[in-house]
Amino acid sequence: MMGKLNYFLGLQIKQFQHGTFLSQSKYCRELLKKFEMENCKEATTPIATRCYLDTEEKGANVDQTNIKD
Repeated sequence: MMGKLNYFLGLQIKQFQHGTFLSQSKYCRELLKKFEMENCKEATTPIATRCYLDTEEKGANVDQTNIKD
């Protein structure tokens, strides 16, 4: 055995008795470093906060298994 899994495919993995925690913070830091953006200012991403999604009763069913190349 190699021991506990710490990193896999850019994900940081922490294993606890009550569950597993996944984080992409290391991947994000490496990405910022790659493009020399480590010292850039942060910006918020605007998102609607009062938007509610309702089911569309009359809508057509969608085939979720139909995969197109």
